[in-house]
Amino acid sequence: MSQTMLLKPELKSMIWGGNKLGALYGLDIPTETTGEDWTLSAHPSGDCQILNGPYQGETLSHVWKEHPELFGDYPGDVFPLLAKIIDAKQDLSIQCHPDDAYAKVHENGALGKTECWYVLDADPGATIITGHSAKTKQELCDMIDNEEWDKLLVEKPVKKGDFFMIEPGTLHAIKGGTLIYELQQSSDKTYRIYDYGRLQNGQPRELHTQKAKDVLVCPTPDTSREPVEIPVEGGKMTRFTNCRFFTAEKLEVGEKAQIPEDRYFTMLTVVEGSGTIDGENVRPGMSALVTSGDKDIILTGPMTVMIGTPGKGKF
Repeated sequence: MSQTMLLKPELKSMIWGGNKLGALYGLDIPTETTGEDWTLSAHPSGDCQILNGPYQGETLSHVWKEHPELFGDYPGDVFPLLAKIIDAKQDLSIQCHPDDAYAKVHENGALGKTECWYVLDADPGATIITGHSAKTKQELCDMIDNEEWDKLLVEKPVKKGDFFMIEPGTLHAIKGGTLIYELQQSSDKTYRIYDYGRLQNGQPRELHTQKAKDVLVCPTPDTSREPVEIPVEGGKMTRFTNCRFFTAEKLEVGEKAQIPEDRYFTMLTVVEGSGTIDGENVRPGMSALVTSGDKDIILTGPMTVMIGTPGKGKF
């Protein structure tokens, strides 16, 4: 029998963050520079507490460890995914992420970080950085050493509803004026390459230039994906990606919709409107995790929900 667990978000203050997570979602943000809502996470840096049901008060990582049957006996040691809502009031650093193989060796066995972005909102004229102009790996490294950022970085306009797939080794940066839902592997490994000379507590933030050079890919991986409409009863489902690590989808719920729970588990984050998930009241910014089972997930609205499910491969 599947369980529907509501999660308490883990909120992170960031040098580049703002207050939209409080203003738009009513979250009790710790500061006026709150950049990230880890809305569904079992990562040690932000382990969400369960708010309802038989596991109320326990952390997601604890339930994952003690009750693997709830997750279809998923073939992995750690909860594999993490969902965030990111409020970028200012630009994030120019950065990249490692893949599983590099992180296993250089980051004490951690997972790599494949991620994707769905743009929830964007100021007029907002942009993001996805990719670089270098033709070879040597040219890429030389341009980094020479800080030729204007020549190197590929900047693109961004608007609400855009989707980007960020593979490991992709040079990228979320920029100011964007609100983004991010689905990713459960990893906190980010290699900063350039941070605009900003100071935090009077000191420049740490850069990870050599590790970045190790993992950066040339040419840049394609970040675009063609969305696919998926038939679903009572709603409109859009699938943005179906990679080996996760499937990312958006469900627009009318009065009532239902989707099958036929994966190891299903992660649902409400980004607009309000309603219920399996009878549990939800509002914008809230996330629910539905564990493994053979029944349909019932949603009422109107609301828009981002959905993440794990891939079939072992992490």
